[in-house]
Amino acid sequence: MKHLKKGRKFGRKRGQRKAFLKSLANSLISHGKILTTEARAKELRSFVERLVTYAKKQNLTGLRLILKKLPKASAYKLYHEIAPRYLDRTGGYTRIIKVTKRRQGDGAKMAYIEFV
Repeated sequence: MKHLKKGRKFGRKRGQRKAFLKSLANSLISHGKILTTEARAKELRSFVERLVTYAKKQNLTGLRLILKKLPKASAYKLYHEIAPRYLDRTGGYTRIIKVTKRRQGDGAKMAYIEFV
């Protein structure tokens, strides 16, 4: 049974996995749109959407929670520029667009993830 077994491991240990998600989130916030594998995009979606929800509250607690998860520059960009766009939206801040072309090396399915 798979009770309480959510989340992908990506062949990494816990600390590496957390750093990996931070890096992907940092890239997404910096560039607005990134190309990655489908599995990574799906895992990144829940991570980033939670951060946007914290940032939407526009209070010190939300900013501190974001600073725990992201580098300072990305955290401030999310808090001051990205989150105010979604104040009237209750969720679904990101969009995943699947790409037909597979990755050259291992044939992994690719997808774009971007802010709506």
